[in-house]
Amino acid sequence: MATNKVRGYYDESYPPIPTKSTLFWRKNIIWQLIRFVILNLKIMRIIVGGHS
Repeated sequence: MATNKVRGYYDESYPPIPTKSTLFWRKNIIWQLIRFVILNLKIMRIIVGGHS
């Protein structure tokens, strides 16, 4: 009777853990608002450029 060994996942299989700096910028409301405005301006530039 053949038995299969169960192996755990390798460390490379898990996602990287974000640094404290990364978590800070993800949670910073002011930074998120700035990024939101920039993204909207980029989208508006594409839309307006397509209608000319």
